[in-house]
Amino acid sequence: MINTLILAVVGHTNVGKTSLLRTLLKDSYFGEVSHHPSTTKHVEGAKLLVEDKTLLEFYDTPGLEDALGLLDYCDLLAQGARLDGPERIERFLQSNEAKLRFEQEAKVLRQLLVSDAALYVIDAREPVLAKYKDELTILIDSGKPLLPILNFVANNEHRANEWRATLARLGLHAVVQFDSVAPPEDGERRLYETLALLLEPAKPQLLQLIEYHEQQAIERYRQGFFIIADMLIDVAAYHLLVATDEKTIEQAKKQLQTSIRKREQRAVKDLLTLYQFRKDDAFASELPLLNGRFADDLFNPETIKLFSISLGKGIATGAAAGVGVDLMFAGLTLGTAALLGAITGGAWQTVSHYKKQFIGRLSGKQFLGVDDAILQILAIRQCYLLNALVKRGHAANHAITLNVLQHKLWQTLPKPLQKARAHSEWSSLVKSFKAGDMGRYEQSEKLARNLQESLQHIN
Repeated sequence: MINTLILAVVGHTNVGKTSLLRTLLKDSYFGEVSHHPSTTKHVEGAKLLVEDKTLLEFYDTPGLEDALGLLDYCDLLAQGARLDGPERIERFLQSNEAKLRFEQEAKVLRQLLVSDAALYVIDAREPVLAKYKDELTILIDSGKPLLPILNFVANNEHRANEWRATLARLGLHAVVQFDSVAPPEDGERRLYETLALLLEPAKPQLLQLIEYHEQQAIERYRQGFFIIADMLIDVAAYHLLVATDEKTIEQAKKQLQTSIRKREQRAVKDLLTLYQFRKDDAFASELPLLNGRFADDLFNPETIKLFSISLGKGIATGAAAGVGVDLMFAGLTLGTAALLGAITGGAWQTVSHYKKQFIGRLSGKQFLGVDDAILQILAIRQCYLLNALVKRGHAANHAITLNVLQHKLWQTLPKPLQKARAHSEWSSLVKSFKAGDMGRYEQSEKLARNLQESLQHIN
């Protein structure tokens, strides 16, 4: 049995070796990824631990660049002697050229010889050229198990079938497709299971690693929904009691909108941290998310229109009838104006939710809060951001596109959000917030489960 499995990640320059490791390690900071060749200059290691025990060590190696020249040089060194593959490699590593012309290749081969196996990374978009066959010949000479990884197979122009045919002719029949930018859902499992077939002594820890990673993925996904639910409870419970003059109301609206935008920003940051992405991983001009912040104005009427939120019955019906315009388009409930809108729309069942607003109006004050439609938009785009992060490789540097139009999660607000409406102390956006409230925690848990179930129905 192998206590700690040591794997060398090898291949031609600029095929995505470091990108693959970033995704397997779930570490956006590992190594340097660039479109320029020969980015990795030295061997760089990283460990995968389970319960503080190192199960696997990866070693990222420089790109192979002159396999043809190295093969010719190894033939010259052999001088007709009948050397097997590892002997040819050892003779080369003892030569002066291993420190000069073939310094990069020597770094790769030295690491390979002290490793249990190697992952040979292939850019499957590339045609099968002679230089790649020469590389494979040299790597096979090491005598170490070699598992080819077909990278960038999410691209429609990949040549995976050509590569598989070539690899089979070289005696490499175990091949894994794993896109480091958009990894398949079962990609890690298939990679480690295939590796276990090549390395029987390492099978126990590879299976342990698979189980651990899958448990972690389930728990991380659950935590993601809790982050979203916690944000929604904050927003639903958030109300301001203000004087009824126009100037005060306008100032309060701005305060409310600013607070909610910041709260959503915090949720975005928490999701990125949860999945070990950098804040710049959600930063690009094409994104609806810019620098961790959504470009679409949450309170812009066009945003609500684009999301095609059906405001349904009740309060929204009154708003649609023209009584509470701010309710529908600014995302705010305006005291008795909204209440009258509800009554006009025939929504007596929802009047109880606005009791405080009504009482506030009688005392010369007015409550401002966030409308159901805004809560639904917040929930939708955060849930789709979560799903985008789940499917995103840690080597990705392209824009996340959240295809959330024409979707809605609920016909009516879930009960946890309805309850939050009556508990302003549940909102961390106000001074009266009571941290550690078990009632709030329980409703956040219920809402998190509701979000996960609702999203499954529309996926």
